[in-house]
Amino acid sequence: MQVEIWSDVVCPWCYIGKRRFEAALDRFDGKEDVEIIWRSFELDPSAPRVIGEDMATRLSKKYQMSKDEAMESMASITVLARAEGLDYHLESAKQGNSFDAHRLIQLAALNGLGSQMKERLLKAYFTESLEIFDPEILAELGGEVGLDERDLREMYASDYLAESVRNDEAQASRYGINGVPFFVFDAKYGVSGAQPTEVFLDVLNRVDEEASSAYSDGGTSAASCSDDSCAI
Repeated sequence: MQVEIWSDVVCPWCYIGKRRFEAALDRFDGKEDVEIIWRSFELDPSAPRVIGEDMATRLSKKYQMSKDEAMESMASITVLARAEGLDYHLESAKQGNSFDAHRLIQLAALNGLGSQMKERLLKAYFTESLEIFDPEILAELGGEVGLDERDLREMYASDYLAESVRNDEAQASRYGINGVPFFVFDAKYGVSGAQPTEVFLDVLNRVDEEASSAYSDGGTSAASCSDDSCAI
């Protein structure tokens, strides 16, 4: 079974959804035969490389709320993340453009390290408050999972794998994906949002039994991020 996961490294629901899916996969009898492919999705493709605002300020402007209300929303999702074993520090998370981080995941995938790179970037952003928009920091993080830092610096001096990121985003558009995380099973069954673990387990079993014969939405949507905004 192939599972393609469209997500962004700056999406708080994507990390939560990743953990819930992984918990389901651990309980799935056929987990050894599941291939996971991380697909690129930018919540805000037009964002500058670095944004000189904190997350609370951006949320308050976008939703016309006070900064205190934005902080309360961030605290709520931090509690939900903690329930999945994640340590969020949204108040200090840097803001910027995630395109180069997606190129790094693409390169890691070519070397069999896609999942490791995805996890490292999510932790770097949500837990360690690292600036994962800086090519030098990205090169160091890539080196931590086993990539050659010299190769990474050469990549960031070129457009290598930029087309691969855009191809993923074009495929998302063809599927009608406008929010992440979004999970596609065997290119025929889609699940939107950070669903509960039981939902993911049910889908894994259903697809394994070939109960679904055509691509379709996985039913009730769950919390996700879209258009540079998140349901928090």
